[in-house]
Amino acid sequence: MSLKTLGVLAAVWSVGLAVALQGAGPQAAAAASAPTFSKDVAPIFYKHCTSCHRPGEIAPMSLLTYKDARPWVKSIAAQVSKGTMPPWHADPAHGDFLNERRLTELEKQTIVKWVSAGAPEGNAGELPPAPAYTPGWFMGEPDAVFAMQEDYPVPAEGTIAYQYFEVPTDLTEDKWIQAMEVRAGNPAVVHHVIVYARPPAPPAPAQPGAAPPAPPATAAPRPAPTFVFAEGMEIPAGQTGGPKLPPEKQPPLGPNDRPAPRRLGSSIGGFAPGQFVREYQPGTALRLPAGSTLVFQMHYTANGKEATTDRTRVGVQFASQKPGHEVRVSSLVNGSLHIPAGASEHRVDAEMTLGRDVTIWSLLPHTHMRGIRWHYEATYPDGRTETILSVPNYDFNWQTDYVFKTPLKLPKGTKVHATAWYNNSASNKSNPDPTKDVWWGDQTWEEMMFTGLTYSLDAVPTTTAGGQQK
Repeated sequence: MSLKTLGVLAAVWSVGLAVALQGAGPQAAAAASAPTFSKDVAPIFYKHCTSCHRPGEIAPMSLLTYKDARPWVKSIAAQVSKGTMPPWHADPAHGDFLNERRLTELEKQTIVKWVSAGAPEGNAGELPPAPAYTPGWFMGEPDAVFAMQEDYPVPAEGTIAYQYFEVPTDLTEDKWIQAMEVRAGNPAVVHHVIVYARPPAPPAPAQPGAAPPAPPATAAPRPAPTFVFAEGMEIPAGQTGGPKLPPEKQPPLGPNDRPAPRRLGSSIGGFAPGQFVREYQPGTALRLPAGSTLVFQMHYTANGKEATTDRTRVGVQFASQKPGHEVRVSSLVNGSLHIPAGASEHRVDAEMTLGRDVTIWSLLPHTHMRGIRWHYEATYPDGRTETILSVPNYDFNWQTDYVFKTPLKLPKGTKVHATAWYNNSASNKSNPDPTKDVWWGDQTWEEMMFTGLTYSLDAVPTTTAGGQQK
């Protein structure tokens, strides 16, 4: 071949290469600029997802590694685009929350662009260190673990009444709970758990003939009630939290029943689908008195399997010192609800008035399968009204304790109004039976209108001799 021919071929090859590069340029540039798992996506997963999406936890797959995540990328993009994952249901227009799981728009776009580009792994050297987790606990290593003292045999069929289990703490001094986590022993049958702390019983009355105790020098005035609830919201007799039925109407106890003790104590937390850990802000904690016995209220749901057992446990982390604010737990309920059959937008309201200055740290809305949205308002003594929480897409499978980034300072006389809406029609795919009216009840095919709240009492101002408050 002559030099002239070689030169012509070289020129043709160069032109062809240039054309090819020009045509592939945008695609090559797009591929080069696409997000990668190692550099862009893994940090998002580590921040928002892997507390649940890791081996041994509740999510159906792990997202800790590229190999784990790669088979699920189309589903990940779809769930992120819809806002289904991470699960967060509060309206961003009302309130900022410490435990918000919402992705930013940039984070959503990064994940979607990554999947659209073929989900490249990228340079493994750019992968940040994976988060460290304590096996078995979301909150990290607990200071103490309190477990049921038996493997409770859960019936395979039928309606299971709430069961109660007493767990001694053997504490010799008061402790302050900084964080608490309830771990269901068998999540397949545990619907929810409420944990109560019952302090030791008061001293027994003096024996006949013994000298009566000396009365106090001055009788302290009784404090005003913290919450004054509107009338007509009482829980029906025979349901948990309501008055007891007459003995002749009480259902007989079976050999598998663990009935409620005479005293439960105060609620200190619990577990529901989507709500596992409660951490209190620095300077706040919940008191656990010395000698307390924990009472686990267990709601089990039969799953048709024989030889099913559960032994639920509670892990706690203690504050190193007494906090500046003692956090307490209470609730706002409307137990008189009645939802007609077929109603698709049925409204139920509940209201309470504050008898003291109070700080609200969190609100946890709870219904069963017909609940669709929630709205909370505070009406202040001066008549001003403020929306404090709105949950337009309530999800029974992801119940959240919404922890305010700036706790709500509500003065005495403030009215807190809660509204929940229910869909008891056939359009609700989760509805157990749209042909039946529904009333308050413990079981999931019944309904509730319940708000759990954590709060603290503000200091009562003292008055000087001159009549000035300080």
